[in-house]
Amino acid sequence: MVKKLLYLWEEISASFWFVPIIILLLAITAAFGLIYLDSRVEIRPDGFAIYLFSGSEDSARRILTTIAAANIGIAGTVFSITLVVLTLASSQLGSRLLRNFMYDKINQVVLGTYVSTFVYCLLILNSIVHNDGNSFIPVISVFVAILAAIAGIILLIIFIHHVSVTIQANRVVSEISNSILKNTEKLFPDEIGDEPDEPFPGQNFLKKSFKFIKEIKCSKNGYLQSVDGGGLINIARENEGIIILYYRPGNFMVKDLVISEVLGNKECSDEIAGKINDSFIIGKLRTPLQDVEFSIDQIAEIASRALSPGINDPYTAIACIDNLTSVMCRLATRKFPHPNRYDREGRLRVIASSLTFGGMLNAAFNQLRHDAERNPSVIKKLMESMIVINHFVKNGDRKKEILEHANMIMGSAERNFQEKRDLDYLKQKFNSLNSES
Repeated sequence: MVKKLLYLWEEISASFWFVPIIILLLAITAAFGLIYLDSRVEIRPDGFAIYLFSGSEDSARRILTTIAAANIGIAGTVFSITLVVLTLASSQLGSRLLRNFMYDKINQVVLGTYVSTFVYCLLILNSIVHNDGNSFIPVISVFVAILAAIAGIILLIIFIHHVSVTIQANRVVSEISNSILKNTEKLFPDEIGDEPDEPFPGQNFLKKSFKFIKEIKCSKNGYLQSVDGGGLINIARENEGIIILYYRPGNFMVKDLVISEVLGNKECSDEIAGKINDSFIIGKLRTPLQDVEFSIDQIAEIASRALSPGINDPYTAIACIDNLTSVMCRLATRKFPHPNRYDREGRLRVIASSLTFGGMLNAAFNQLRHDAERNPSVIKKLMESMIVINHFVKNGDRKKEILEHANMIMGSAERNFQEKRDLDYLKQKFNSLNSES
């Protein structure tokens, strides 16, 4: 449950509206705090200070009104620019990339700052009093509003530069690739080594070894976003049994689909079944937190769109292949989690549906290979990528999977290449890869 709450908090804190609301609350708090400070500290501008601090109610009102009107106008402009960027990103890079732009912290800070400055000025403006000889001019608060206006101008320049940079396809692909590499360190922390063969009798034999088998059905439709593996091990330990998982993060779940089974020598209660269901987080969208394939699919989608007849941008596709190659080289040196999970006493508690190197290789390059069949430059790049990845692979089974992909790339070239020199170049690369494997 704690892990589930932490996951939900991470999702909320990354949401588009979270940062603007936090900045807005800080602006409201600052407004009341500075008004209180102005009521306690009397400042009479003198000398050069009269050019920095407002000396009359009218000047204070004019300053705050101007700043408020300008900020709400700029906020509208920023919203418009953001919508244009989202439209371009959706049409050229794919709708899945909208999440990356919406979660961009600079965009969130900029929108939050202008709206918050507008609200701050309204609150300060409302505090100015001048009636029956009683006057109150929040000098410090007005000065802070001027500083916020200057900061807003600088922020607008930063925002325009940031938008012009982030909309570039190469930058987007690089950001996704860096995100995958960081996520890889969390999900695959161990480097590959000699993996001992773990004796495993098979699921059918295990099911015959226990008296009770209970099916756990999915509670709603949606994508499986996260699984609390540690929590499931504890639940299986309490029930003195084994939990079999049939799906992993990234798979789409249908209500009442059997998502797992509980094997035990005592009957699984509805309470334990509820705890198991609580260990799964199911949402409307895929997220990259535990789903590395989602980010890989994003890069592959950009490459596929770049190779479409409407866009026809092979250089973007080649940039995508370069970044996918970097990711697969990192994964080639990592030990993938074993499907069998044990407790501290060394007893089997969870059998999970785990990622494999071959599955990741398929997700990265299968669709790309189909889309690039008639593009020799991209096909050549795919073969070169197989050679580079093969240099990092030490496991024999993984080398076979790379060789299978190279065979498919070679077959595609033989069917579609018109120029003999292109085909000869590819055969040379393929033979060098074949000799190394």
